[in-house]
Amino acid sequence: MVPTVNATELDEIKKIPVVCDFSDVFPEELPGLPPDRDVEFRIDLVPGTAPVSKRPYRMAPDEQLDKWFIRPSSSPWGCPALFVEKKDQGGKRLCVDYRPLNAVTIKNKYPIPHIDILFDQLAGAKIFSKIDLRSGYYQIKIREEDIPKTAFSTRYGLYEYLVMSLGLTNAPAFFMYMMNSVFMNELDNGVGFIDDILIYFKNEKEHEEHLRIVLTRLREHKCAFWLKEVGLLGHVLSEKGVAVDPSKVEVVLNWKQPETVTKIRSFLGLAGYYRRFIKDFSKIAKPMTSLTKKNAKFIWSPKSPVLAQPDITKPFDVYCDASGQGLGCVLMQEGRVIAYASRQLRKHEANYPTHDLELAAIVHALKIWRHYPLGNTCHIYIDHKSLKYIFT
Repeated sequence: MVPTVNATELDEIKKIPVVCDFSDVFPEELPGLPPDRDVEFRIDLVPGTAPVSKRPYRMAPDEQLDKWFIRPSSSPWGCPALFVEKKDQGGKRLCVDYRPLNAVTIKNKYPIPHIDILFDQLAGAKIFSKIDLRSGYYQIKIREEDIPKTAFSTRYGLYEYLVMSLGLTNAPAFFMYMMNSVFMNELDNGVGFIDDILIYFKNEKEHEEHLRIVLTRLREHKCAFWLKEVGLLGHVLSEKGVAVDPSKVEVVLNWKQPETVTKIRSFLGLAGYYRRFIKDFSKIAKPMTSLTKKNAKFIWSPKSPVLAQPDITKPFDVYCDASGQGLGCVLMQEGRVIAYASRQLRKHEANYPTHDLELAAIVHALKIWRHYPLGNTCHIYIDHKSLKYIFT
């Protein structure tokens, strides 16, 4: 597997001895088609499926053709393709609209790790190294008999992928399987999420040893090293804890007011990704999720708290509250917030008396954070004194 590094980072990387020992792992470009491996990406279709063909969008796939990632095709299949802007590097990325193919593909159920579980693994870590695999999907070949299914149409003709493409429904699950297979023995000291690898340790000596192991694996099969703070999956990780990536907050702040149900859902999907940082998120979002006819004006706070990493050796504090609109909970430890949680009231809960609503908030918190207090000391704080005697 081949990681990526840009020219501006190269001088800094040369100062890191352990990375210099693996200079061959960091080529400037992928050399071409990936090598043959024991496993290849497959596209298994629902029995009886007929090929799907759609009209093309306007674009030219010359760069992909030059690198031998695609080839001209005579397949009966054909999905439309388009280019989208690359966020950081500039230029454009070829994207194929594989929705018709995905609809008839048998889904791969290999688990994608939950982001909250990944962040919980980082408790106590102080040194981080992040590796972003260069064009990670393009490093995996597609099984020969499945190549025609990837065909996409353009005004210049029909092409098909020789390597795994973005947009294929099973690509994330298969890539996750590949990553876990390669780094199976290092999963307790590293986080792998699709094509991002994060290595973390409490001290530099152990960190260097583990970094060597990971780079050796990459040699056999976008990098940043020895960081006190690192970005991963839209978050900023440090020894202080987990924070929202400021660039993502800027996207939310600059988001235009939704005018349709589709745009409302799109915004809630983005904002909901960071709901653990937003106290009473469900209450704040209720006017949007209820899809009222009038467009409400929303004020989004620019303040974004840094959440502490949980320490399972210390007691947890859970603060719960309820109102006529929703339930709110805060998980804390030694005065620092670990996570927020909230939800709107269900229809039948709107008739609950205050006593039952407060109890529902406790149940909601313990369901979400069950793995934290289980086998540990947990203090629950509420503003309804009668619940203190619920077990008497």
